[in-house]
Amino acid sequence: MLKTSGKSRTAGQPPVQQSPVYLGIRSAILGHSITPGTKLPEDELGDIYSVSRTVVRAALQALALDHIVSLEPNRGAFVAKPTRLEAREVFEARSLLEPKVAAMAAEIAKPADIALLERHMEEEHAAVAAGKDGEAVHLSGQFHVAIAEIANHSIYTDFVRRLCSRSSLIVALYWRRRDTICEHHAHHELVKAIAQHKPKDAAELMVSHIVDLFSGLDLSEREPVGKKLSDILKV
Repeated sequence: MLKTSGKSRTAGQPPVQQSPVYLGIRSAILGHSITPGTKLPEDELGDIYSVSRTVVRAALQALALDHIVSLEPNRGAFVAKPTRLEAREVFEARSLLEPKVAAMAAEIAKPADIALLERHMEEEHAAVAAGKDGEAVHLSGQFHVAIAEIANHSIYTDFVRRLCSRSSLIVALYWRRRDTICEHHAHHELVKAIAQHKPKDAAELMVSHIVDLFSGLDLSEREPVGKKLSDILKV
């Protein structure tokens, strides 16, 4: 098996990806506070965050590289709106990549890693119980990224992070049932397999889990209802 250095990419992220503008917009989008297709005017965002349009533009460009924002010539920036084809492709990619990642995590997971995953599950479960579905979807994505980080493969982790971010937009657009949010028992079984160092079981559970998530989507177009940016991005 190929080995990696194990060094996290997070520590080497460009400053723009640690800025309040980037983090605030990203969190609002992935938490479903800002809906797909919403326009993101540079001047309004600059007023909200009390920064220049140059700073806002840099954040939007970074978000575009993450496929969270779409930059359209002569029109500006919009929250990305994945097509039905993109939705299928994203979940197909996840079904190929994440089982491998889960198996790798199961081979080397330490007690501290399992404790981290359990905390993720508790936070996600609390969000679901409180009816905070957007937050629960975001936390679910973080859970999957955490598994990739445990696998200690920086390239896979980067791919999983980007795929989970795009999945959040897909759920916002095409969600048809509430249990599309990662079910608590599905994550529990995954953590159990990883904790018991059972790579094959972890991989099989991840495949089943992602297929179930995909089955909860309605890939017919519908328009989400948005809110004012100034009401969402309060700082």
